[in-house]
Amino acid sequence: MLELKDLKASIGEKSIIKGLNLHIKSGEVHAIMGPNGSGKSTLANVLSGKNGYEISGSLKFEGENLNEIPIDERAKKGIFLAFQYPIEIPGVNTSNFLKTSLNTIRKSKGEKNLDTITLLKLIKEKASELNIDEKFLSRQLNVGFSGGEKKKNEILQMKLLEPKLAILDETDSGLDIDALKIVADGVNSYKSKKNSFLIITHYQRLLDYIKPDFVHVLSDGKIVKTGNSNLAQELEKTGYKNFN
Repeated sequence: MLELKDLKASIGEKSIIKGLNLHIKSGEVHAIMGPNGSGKSTLANVLSGKNGYEISGSLKFEGENLNEIPIDERAKKGIFLAFQYPIEIPGVNTSNFLKTSLNTIRKSKGEKNLDTITLLKLIKEKASELNIDEKFLSRQLNVGFSGGEKKKNEILQMKLLEPKLAILDETDSGLDIDALKIVADGVNSYKSKKNSFLIITHYQRLLDYIKPDFVHVLSDGKIVKTGNSNLAQELEKTGYKNFN
């Protein structure tokens, strides 16, 4: 599904990703862990298509080169990014944002727009699965939301848009244990053989609830070690001192 070969990314003269190789197949869950400044969030931004980076190397999704494809087209192809710090958008109603996003994705697939009643029913159903109070759906997007509420709203978007590849950039940061379990349950309920996950995190605790097939250690812009879920437990005990 996703194949990166000798991927490099820089901003100006600052090199951040320095020859990264990664292959994610359909149905797989990959976790990337690493110290601050190792390039984890840059990798998420590059995959989603954020502007401002100079990119070289091979970046392919379902066999198609993504290098020149803009962020909105990547989303339509099935790439979703849950932000580490979801932004507040005053003046934009949460339900309207979700409805517009979902119908845009449906249109890109040649599907008809869902009518308002069907859409609202679907949104409320998915929100209930994440313990999101319906009153939040009528509020401005993320405005006044707690950190946990913002993260749950990101997972709600994921479940509605049904991406092929979901990238979770430190979704566990700022979550208490109850919110963490709800977010993890939302991810686990969406997992299937048709989609894949790339989970970026500092800590092993999220991986107690979302079991990865592979864990990669990212250090100084490169993957320096790969293992199974036991690697995350090892890192929890020893930290990243051996990879700095």
